[in-house]
Amino acid sequence: MINPRNTGSALRLTLIAATALSLAACAHAPKPSYPTAAPPAPERAPEPPRAPYSPPPPEPVTQNALPGSERDFTINVGDRIYFDFDSYSVRADAGPILDAQSAWLKRYPAVQVRIEGNCDERGTEEYNLALGARRANAVREYLVAHGVAATRITTVSYGKEKPIDPGTGDVADSHNRNGHTAIVSGARMQ
Repeated sequence: MINPRNTGSALRLTLIAATALSLAACAHAPKPSYPTAAPPAPERAPEPPRAPYSPPPPEPVTQNALPGSERDFTINVGDRIYFDFDSYSVRADAGPILDAQSAWLKRYPAVQVRIEGNCDERGTEEYNLALGARRANAVREYLVAHGVAATRITTVSYGKEKPIDPGTGDVADSHNRNGHTAIVSGARMQ
């Protein structure tokens, strides 16, 4: 038979042993450690010195030309052709420029132009005025033949009075022998 007195003692002993084991188990468990400060940052190499700021280059001029403006005509079409010495015949290299001028003028029918005939410094004033007039008329006739109304075009000769190249010699002379198409009215404002 089981003695109830022994049962209570046995139960007490079991509880004491379980408590002792629990305390012993807790005593040997490592305590969790929480960092109290941030870990040190890894060392970084020093940054190289920065170059001073330089603004981006300006945009090409053609992007700023308003279609139908004088600037559009000058930059995207071309407003000047050149002539050989003592000649008013339109050269082969001038054809594409005059073709582009006639196409542009047909696209903008309100535009009025003046063709200016120019010469180099050689020859008399009277001779160069006459040659400049023939050059201006040659450009006018080309544009009219390519569909531009004659009423939109006037001509003037400046002879050797308005050189675009103030230098002397063959290079300057070749620049100054030209026909310049100047817009007089009807172009869009830039």
